[in-house]
Amino acid sequence: MEFVDNVDIQRSPERSTDKVDMDAPESSKEVDFLFKDTINVQLSTKSVDTIRILSADMVERANSGHVGAAMGCAPMAHVLWRYIMDYSPANPKWANRDRFVLSNGHGCALQYSMLHLVGYEVSMDDLKAFRQLNSHTPGHPEHIHTPGVEVATGPLGQGISNAVGLAVAQAHMAAVFNRPGFPVIDNFTYAICGDGCLQEGVSSEASSMAGHMGLGRLIVLYDSNNITIDGDTELSFTEDVVMRYNSYGWHTQTVEDGTDLQSIADAITRAKHVTDRPSIIKVHTVIGHGSKNQGTACVHGNPLGDEDLKYVKDKFGFDPEQTFVVPEEVAADYGSMKAVGKEKYRTWQDMFAKYKELYGELAMEFERRMAGEVPENILDLLPTFTPEEKGKATRKHSYGALNCVAPKVPELVGGSADLTPSNLTWMECSSNFSPGNPEGRYLRYGIREHGMVAVANGMAAYGGVRPFVATFLNFIGYAMGAVRLSALSQFPVLFIMTHDSIALGEDGPTHQPIETLESLRAMPNLYTFRPADGNETSGCYACALSLTKSPSVLCMTRQTVPNLPGTDKAKVALGGYTVVQPSGAQKPDLIMVATGSEVHLCTAAAQVLDSDAKDVRRVRVVSMPCQELFDEQSEDYRLSVFTPGVPVLSVEAAGPHGWHKYAHAVWGINNRFGASGTSKDCLEYFGFTVENITEQAKKVIEFYSSRPAPSLVLRPQLDMTK
Repeated sequence: MEFVDNVDIQRSPERSTDKVDMDAPESSKEVDFLFKDTINVQLSTKSVDTIRILSADMVERANSGHVGAAMGCAPMAHVLWRYIMDYSPANPKWANRDRFVLSNGHGCALQYSMLHLVGYEVSMDDLKAFRQLNSHTPGHPEHIHTPGVEVATGPLGQGISNAVGLAVAQAHMAAVFNRPGFPVIDNFTYAICGDGCLQEGVSSEASSMAGHMGLGRLIVLYDSNNITIDGDTELSFTEDVVMRYNSYGWHTQTVEDGTDLQSIADAITRAKHVTDRPSIIKVHTVIGHGSKNQGTACVHGNPLGDEDLKYVKDKFGFDPEQTFVVPEEVAADYGSMKAVGKEKYRTWQDMFAKYKELYGELAMEFERRMAGEVPENILDLLPTFTPEEKGKATRKHSYGALNCVAPKVPELVGGSADLTPSNLTWMECSSNFSPGNPEGRYLRYGIREHGMVAVANGMAAYGGVRPFVATFLNFIGYAMGAVRLSALSQFPVLFIMTHDSIALGEDGPTHQPIETLESLRAMPNLYTFRPADGNETSGCYACALSLTKSPSVLCMTRQTVPNLPGTDKAKVALGGYTVVQPSGAQKPDLIMVATGSEVHLCTAAAQVLDSDAKDVRRVRVVSMPCQELFDEQSEDYRLSVFTPGVPVLSVEAAGPHGWHKYAHAVWGINNRFGASGTSKDCLEYFGFTVENITEQAKKVIEFYSSRPAPSLVLRPQLDMTK
């Protein structure tokens, strides 16, 4: 057995540099931390080979996939699923199950093989349908498709970052709900990641957070096979990963032989006993172990081919002519894990029943939060404003709304990427999450936007917490890979994005979002909100918190906006509604639709047009805080807002794309970035003034005075969901 334990880091009190005491003696208790069970080497070897061949058969049949990592990581997977992890295939949503994340998700044939072998609802037919349309075994893991998968992985670095979030949620839930003698939550989070994951910046951000937070129940196994698609990692990745993770504050170990099951089990057992920091175990593996092309890039993303696959089967003692075979003794051994899992789940249930007797209200709250149920009457908790009340920036209204709901929605856990004083996201009812205070609900993410969102995704996946994140709207671009996975994964992450337009002013075009709203609205299953005032901010919070399978982006102003007559927090749920309606029964001459800080400009412009003694123009003003919600309304309702035959002008201080769906004419910022200047000067420069909007409205009215304005609601609606 070859095993290297990298000596613990001692932090110097005088300086932040970490030191390693190379002469430190081994702990006298270290022997107690070795894996105690007896590993049946002969049967385990057959099991590992079965995993390899089953994975190779899947990729071969699909003629697509990544077999190399699956074959190299099979020993790690076997040790985890057969000897280490607590889980129940019959109860895949058991709250206290150990979580497993395959960060190098391209190797998912490995994960599907394990789920099948230990008894999850992943059949042999599912394995045979690997990478086929609408199968339960897609080309990268997706938890919404496959029982036993915790998070969607594939974009490298996301999985290990999600694992950090899972560990954050575990630590928080344990601190909130555990009581002496009742470890309701004490699970571990395990992840396997590869060289590619650790090259991605998001993994560095999240790993730095994990070390700072002291997440002692996070254990990562690093599949170090030194191969990427381009070839040997010597081409691009030569850093000392172990030393890097030492500097992050992780406990580190190295297993020199990735086929040595005992060494892997011992390393994991040691890691489990390190409770004050996360652990990473570097496991030296051979990609495509057993193949003629093992150890080369050839086996990374290709099927082995018929000849090589037969060679591997013969080498491991399997019939080369048979496919998708699980030897009886292997099936029986893994099959026992279903009964083991049921017993572990039953034991936990018995404990929870006693817990419920003693801590009834706490138990009910735990069940509500794990079920993802939203507290009732959230809208009633949120403030209502009148036009007489002094206006504020909507980021300040956001602060008020957040602090209205936070005491009543204790699952709200989150923070800002080092912009708390600007985003105004501090919760007065809480405290900072830290190693000494995991009950704290406020996370200091640091300047790590991408890591922040990926960690929040993991928190959402765990259950029991409703994560929120915050930064400037423009900097959500740093995190778009993780934002996309929020939407794809149906995680109800709340994004509080402030400084939402050119009106942020002097910081200039590097900070001013132009195309950002367009890209967010283009993303499936993502709701983008841009409230006009205090009432709409309240309504946006209520709507966002009611969405349990979709993330939401709340876009807030830096500048002050007035509280408007006609806004209604309840009507935000309609997505768009009339805030100014001209008197009389006849059709208006124009409809102006706007969002956020431009709504008050349109209401003022409408008043100017309506009061022109020479030529009265009747203008309806529509506020559309959420396009996605508006699109979900009935045709009759949408027609009541956008009356057929009436021209529509949209106004938004951002890129124009997407508004032609609702408007005949669009006033926005087309094909150029912002500018550095005062908020007032920037708005004037780009034409977002009452005077200019009034002039643009006149042009639209004049244009359509001699030609029909076609209905943008009544047109062919092609069903693109089929």
